[in-house]
Amino acid sequence: MTGTDDARAALLAERTQVQGRLAGLERDFTTTVEATDGANSDDEHDPEGATIAFERQHVAAQIGRALDQLGEIDAALSRLDAGSYGVCADCGKQIPPARLEARPAAATCVDCAGRRRPASR
Repeated sequence: MTGTDDARAALLAERTQVQGRLAGLERDFTTTVEATDGANSDDEHDPEGATIAFERQHVAAQIGRALDQLGEIDAALSRLDAGSYGVCADCGKQIPPARLEARPAAATCVDCAGRRRPASR
């Protein structure tokens, strides 16, 4: 197997894992919404309302992150097809193999990824 084949296999495996997690999250979201259909929808005065609203928002946020991950994986597969996989999108240097092994969909090297994060205060 070539490095390209290994990268494709890693990306496809990650994609399958994220799709499975997404399907479970979507089921959880649907179950939560269906469970509250006939319930009191006054979240402000219902003692369980805040918990239910929080749970819906929490699952919705996880769904959003899974969708973002799928987009990152698909972009990495496109870079692989275009021959630019493993090249930092910011500085143009090679992304270290250890980073790609840890995060197959990485588009940037560690240094550039660190510069993208907002500083903690």
